[in-house]
Amino acid sequence: MADKINVISVGDIVTDVFIKLLDDQAREYTDDQGGRWLAMPFATKIPYDTVETIRGVGNASNAAVSFARLGLNAAFVTNVGDDQAGRDMIDSLHRNKVDSRFVRINPNKISNIHYVLRYHVERTILIRHENYDYHWPHLRPDEVPEWIYFSSISKNSMEYHDQIADWLDEHPEVKLAFQPGTFQMEAGVERLKRIYAHSEVLILNREEAVNVTGGDYNDYHDLLTRMHRLGAKIAVITDGPNGAVASDQKQILKMPLYPDPAPPVDRTGAGDAFSSTFVAALIKGNNIEGALQWAPINSMSVLQKVGAQAGLLSENELERFLTQAPDWYRAEPL
Repeated sequence: MADKINVISVGDIVTDVFIKLLDDQAREYTDDQGGRWLAMPFATKIPYDTVETIRGVGNASNAAVSFARLGLNAAFVTNVGDDQAGRDMIDSLHRNKVDSRFVRINPNKISNIHYVLRYHVERTILIRHENYDYHWPHLRPDEVPEWIYFSSISKNSMEYHDQIADWLDEHPEVKLAFQPGTFQMEAGVERLKRIYAHSEVLILNREEAVNVTGGDYNDYHDLLTRMHRLGAKIAVITDGPNGAVASDQKQILKMPLYPDPAPPVDRTGAGDAFSSTFVAALIKGNNIEGALQWAPINSMSVLQKVGAQAGLLSENELERFLTQAPDWYRAEPL
């Protein structure tokens, strides 16, 4: 009998094409409202530095690979087109030891491709999600996982969210980790209230927490309380250079970033690494303090490589970084 599935990731899968811009062929500026913009000459040919294609990525896919790298039995529910890009992405999942039995190949559809413009350490991603016919699979009793990790998916998938909520109603023993993507946040809390209500863990960055909950940007306690009111048993807010905070309704802890061994190379996937590693630690029996110690390390490691998956660590590698951590790297009460 196959090992029990620890976690099934759910969301879209994409191929990322990274285009590194030359420093002198673009510039960045901030507008009057504080928005940051990338500017390039218009209606001309612009030379670029390098291009790199990375297959099988996206928020949920990155999480699935992270789970597998950390030694969990991880599967993935997703959609691809019936093209070479789709076959390549399935092959990438196999190579990363992610169970692909629930990947649905959509006839007469193409697979998702995103274009990532890298300028210095930041990136701008051109995204387009294909309109797949989303259906929650019929899982056999021996395929029911311990956890579901749900993240970014196309905006035409609202009924799919209802299917997942229905399935979770029927399987209350399964825990849900929710890291909503752009379209899911745009759908609004009321439309996805059943998903929020099922969440064992809800993970948002600080700006997302404000947008989702309507809370006070300057008050972690207010934001976390509002996330709990949506249904989350554990609420997590990531806050860039300020680290992260987490609440399990018994305590609120604040965690700093793990120190970078070298300047970051690429920020793509750092949030996915944090979120998935936090959840992986919980699956392995850690409390929120232990999860907060693990998560920033994998995020730091991902920043040292191009793409969202090259820097993902094994459990042994992660623990090695933890033993080398400075004294100040620890969770403190907020």
